[in-house]
Amino acid sequence: MKERVGFIGLGTMGKPMATNLIKAGYPMVVYNRSKGPVKELEALGARGAESSLEVAEKTDLAVTMLPDSPDVIQVVLGAEGVLEGARNGYTIIDMSTISPVAAQKIAKKASAKEVNFLDAPVSGGQKGAIEGSLSIMVGGERTVFEKCMDIFKVLGKNIVYVGVTGMGQTAKACNQIVVALTLEAWGEALVLARKAGLDLNLLVKALGGGFAGSRVLDVRGPHILAGDFQPGFKARLHHKDLRIALETGDALGVALPVTSLVHQMYGALKAAGKGDLDHSAIVTLLEDLAQVRLTGSRRTS
Repeated sequence: MKERVGFIGLGTMGKPMATNLIKAGYPMVVYNRSKGPVKELEALGARGAESSLEVAEKTDLAVTMLPDSPDVIQVVLGAEGVLEGARNGYTIIDMSTISPVAAQKIAKKASAKEVNFLDAPVSGGQKGAIEGSLSIMVGGERTVFEKCMDIFKVLGKNIVYVGVTGMGQTAKACNQIVVALTLEAWGEALVLARKAGLDLNLLVKALGGGFAGSRVLDVRGPHILAGDFQPGFKARLHHKDLRIALETGDALGVALPVTSLVHQMYGALKAAGKGDLDHSAIVTLLEDLAQVRLTGSRRTS
């Protein structure tokens, strides 16, 4: 019999991830601050809960998928939190993107109650969450990781154990640096090409088959060229993720100069009221600087 799984946080990523676990036959208890997603999953067979504590009381394992470190700390360690309802041997898998320090803090508190904790952030965006093809980078005890592998296999295709607690979040910070800087670089290239009068589709075809090709281009390129900035991953969340990367670099004495610049660009995007657009909307800042548009239309919702 499959273990009972709780899922807390049913947003852009969490809802399709929880849906895939339901479809895989896991008995599910779900909780979210807004009730709409809970009702949708109840229609698929899940049970709704009124608190994180209730999720823990009614399950063997909980997955959290929340916006930032304070949210995860509150949900796990706060009043009516997961730890209040967890028993010895219970497992918490945090798949949010938070700071490595926060992950270590939560793990320490969980260990004191003999509760297992894994930091297991993901990459792949909403598309990967829907398709169950996420890349998952996991920190924590290897034995706990191995026991959770069946759940990870429902949610992702590239599942890598990267080390002790906090290493999953450190790996995710590295991932977010590469993705953000790649989006910015492609934005510069596309704006330059557009200003010169080069056919952008031909440019993508030419560069995509060579050393400049990337998964980022494959997934977001068609949307950028169509002026489609519906969020697969929101710009304001990438701004937060780069802040985490910079804080981690500062703590380790590692300079991240270009990451700092792109972080400021995402901050400017937020200040312009575009924080809820897809993170590829960073190209719109470059369009403004060059006084050029890649396309005449915009799709943002």
